[in-house]
Amino acid sequence: MVNRREIGSLVGLGAAAAAIAAGSTVTQAAAQAQPGESTFAQIRRTKKLRIAGIVGTEPYYHKDIATGQWSGFCVAMATDLAKSLEAEVEIVESTWGNSVLDLQSNKIDIMFGLSPTPSRALIVEFTRPIMNNTFTIIAKPGFEPKTWDDLNKPDVRVAVDIGSTHDLYARRILPKATLVALKTPDEAVLAVQAGRADCLIQVAMLSLVTVKKNAKVGKVIIPTPVAAQPTCCGVRVDVDTRFRTYVDNWLEYSRALGALREWILGSLALVNIQEQDVPPGLQF
Repeated sequence: MVNRREIGSLVGLGAAAAAIAAGSTVTQAAAQAQPGESTFAQIRRTKKLRIAGIVGTEPYYHKDIATGQWSGFCVAMATDLAKSLEAEVEIVESTWGNSVLDLQSNKIDIMFGLSPTPSRALIVEFTRPIMNNTFTIIAKPGFEPKTWDDLNKPDVRVAVDIGSTHDLYARRILPKATLVALKTPDEAVLAVQAGRADCLIQVAMLSLVTVKKNAKVGKVIIPTPVAAQPTCCGVRVDVDTRFRTYVDNWLEYSRALGALREWILGSLALVNIQEQDVPPGLQF
């Protein structure tokens, strides 16, 4: 039987446990966004810069399966940006498609490496460009077009991955070509390798990696006139625009120092691409 003193002790212990639990809840809540808090204020308060990481998208993102450590162009940029904000990087594993939703739901603060398409711009905001990613083709052996007009013919078969910026660009610039539209970039590569397409369109950061992994697929060509798409950072829509403005200023500062190019070349080294492997005239 429990006496009154024991009951009092148990009540006290229960109250203490409840207080600890409540304190834990408060601590967890404090790490989350506060009502009406801007992205900039949240980062400065939590000392965390949350970004999305996408497995298998080298040289943008790379995750070491053994150690769980992340590297790559976007991770290098995020690390430097976080340092300037006196914060640490926190990586949330995601996909290109889900990253916009992650921004909306406040799971991440910024997404590196996004193309500012009109549909995305309805949902999130974009910073100034990180770089201009040149459109290239990977041409099968023996096929060497010089211009985009050389490709814009019914007898030229151009492989693209459906819904990508490569697909959108091809449909706009090559209305007369025969498009071989496939579900994934890997399928587009296989189409060229199997002879079902004469070339495929990819932005330079991807085409360099594709050819390095499989030299037999063909070679990288930069058709003229040179065309490129901007690659930006996506941020959450915020009444307080201070975070986006801060990132814009940080980008310009990093570009002026030459840091952006160093990060790009450093990440290409992850897939054994050296500076001499970059085609002459290719600018990022």
